[in-house]
Amino acid sequence: MNDLRIPEKKFRSELEGVRAVAALLVAIYHIWLGTVSGGVDVFFIVSGFLITTSLLARMEREGRIRYFEYVIGLGRRLFPLAFIVLFFSAIFSYLFLSHLQWRQVISEIFASAFYFQNWKLATDAVDYLAQNNEASPLQHFWALSIQGQFYVTWPLVIFIAFIIARKLFKTPFRKTLLVILTTLFIASISYSVYITSTNQPWAYFDTFARVWEFSLGGILAILIPYLKLNKMVSIIIGWLGLSIIALTGILLPVSTVFPGFAALLPTSGVMMIIIAAENHSKLGVKNLLGSKPFKYFGSISYGFYLWHWPLLIFYFAYFKVDTVSIRDGIIILLVTFILSIVSTKIFEAPIRKLSVREEKKKLVTVLLVFMVPVLAINSLWSVYIDQMEELKRAQFDIIDYPGARVIWENILPAEDIEPIAAPLDSESLLPTFYADDCYIKMNDSGVKVCSYGETENPDFTIALVGGSHSGHWFPALEQFAEELKIQIDVYNKDGCRFSTTDFNGLLSETCIEWNELVIEPLQENPPDLIFTTATVANGATVPEGYAEMWRKFEGITNIFAIRDTPRMGEDIPLCVELNGEEECNVDRSEVLAEEIPWDNTVGLPNNVYFADMSDYFCDEDTCYSVIGNVLVYRDSHHISTLYSMTLAEPLKAHIERALGLKE
Repeated sequence: MNDLRIPEKKFRSELEGVRAVAALLVAIYHIWLGTVSGGVDVFFIVSGFLITTSLLARMEREGRIRYFEYVIGLGRRLFPLAFIVLFFSAIFSYLFLSHLQWRQVISEIFASAFYFQNWKLATDAVDYLAQNNEASPLQHFWALSIQGQFYVTWPLVIFIAFIIARKLFKTPFRKTLLVILTTLFIASISYSVYITSTNQPWAYFDTFARVWEFSLGGILAILIPYLKLNKMVSIIIGWLGLSIIALTGILLPVSTVFPGFAALLPTSGVMMIIIAAENHSKLGVKNLLGSKPFKYFGSISYGFYLWHWPLLIFYFAYFKVDTVSIRDGIIILLVTFILSIVSTKIFEAPIRKLSVREEKKKLVTVLLVFMVPVLAINSLWSVYIDQMEELKRAQFDIIDYPGARVIWENILPAEDIEPIAAPLDSESLLPTFYADDCYIKMNDSGVKVCSYGETENPDFTIALVGGSHSGHWFPALEQFAEELKIQIDVYNKDGCRFSTTDFNGLLSETCIEWNELVIEPLQENPPDLIFTTATVANGATVPEGYAEMWRKFEGITNIFAIRDTPRMGEDIPLCVELNGEEECNVDRSEVLAEEIPWDNTVGLPNNVYFADMSDYFCDEDTCYSVIGNVLVYRDSHHISTLYSMTLAEPLKAHIERALGLKE
């Protein structure tokens, strides 16, 4: 035989049931367990199996794939429900979510609409500056984005295999495709294992770390005619496969170990079910999964997956809770089920009846009707936010937002003023050096240095060295840099600390490498002060890794070590907006050690000036979320830009003493 056996073309009713189970598991795990089930991996291998089967049939029947018709057919199946959910998610996000989340939602709607949401989430997952993003109603579109990328690229894989087989090597088409898919599987799973071990948050959303799941489905589609087992074995592996799918989320911490080798567990469960269905019996799992209720649920599982997550997020936002009761969870599932039925019947079913070949223009027009309103409302929403911020800028008065000046100058703030986190004429909540790309990202290597303040003829140079907890003092330094003729050299690395140790594996390899690299320029061209953090969170002592690093500069330059800011435990801007500032304050004893850390540490070098600014965050009993009508934090532990600016005068007094300008 010159080619592999061609399987019998048939409807795989058990796969409808598998989809139903996967969609229900995803929802249940999200609603009650607050974790993930591995259900999306089930969707991936099922998609790989079905699309490979379909495209193979087309190539063998016609010798080509009508790509435009194929893409239109995909849009016919995917777009109606997806864009309906995106449309309503935008509306309800405006109504129920904090305005602090609006820009995040807008960006994720665009990312979801154009099927790159997984890459956006991957970037956010490893971007230290984006890690405090709240859960949005669109995050589940990451899996649909990966599937969409698979759908539009898989025909190319099939076509390349066809050309190689028929035109180049004159080899059997299916055998050639099997070799290509096996190669893709090996390459992808090898990469997946590597990237999962080195950068799991990125790997989870990485398309290339997931290709092997689709490839595995394609391999199974080719080999299925050869995988018939006797009935007893089929019965056993079928039910075992279903059990594996159902229990994966319990057996494994999916969100922290997938994709890698661990994702072989749910995908193997799907394979067992498909193989078992080739020789099913009355006791086999196919009788359950292929039954009318499961087939019906499978037919609306796409809508079910789409609706469940935004409903859950809006439930959390509306009721201001972070858990779901049994009763309310059941209600969410019932509403999801009803919306899935209604949206499938009203929007998807009629459009799927349109012929791709005979009604192309009509079908394209209909699909645009779904897309355009979503893109339009999202664009108008973005314009509205810009206009709203422009209006606030026109009304901004620094007198109304004294921040730390109420403590330094002992004045009373204006009453009935809505607190803000940044001056409204700034483009970002972050210190300006971030906008200048003057920092090393969390997983990047190397050293960057940028200079600010008095750079032409400085009397002093301060090197601001460390991660974001050093960097959030930059706006304060910038306020008086030119007055004191100070040049500020920024050496910043995300998620890093100026230390010789990795804090028991907390700091990345690139951070340790950065610390080694940054020593040389600081020693060769020493500044007058190295400004860095002296402690971590509410630590009662100075970390030895800090002290050891400071010793490297004894006799070369001095260290300005500032106590770390209190860490509040939750996103302060969001908390204040939802609950009011009083609810967001915390007891000082919970977030700050009672004793001064350097007074409690022995063997510290003599070249260090210690500064404690804690009294500008807390009084004797309480650490505050809002001071002087200014949000103290931009998230749960980073000083907001405006509050940092208002800390200029008390920080200036410390800097002057450290430089010997004042006693």
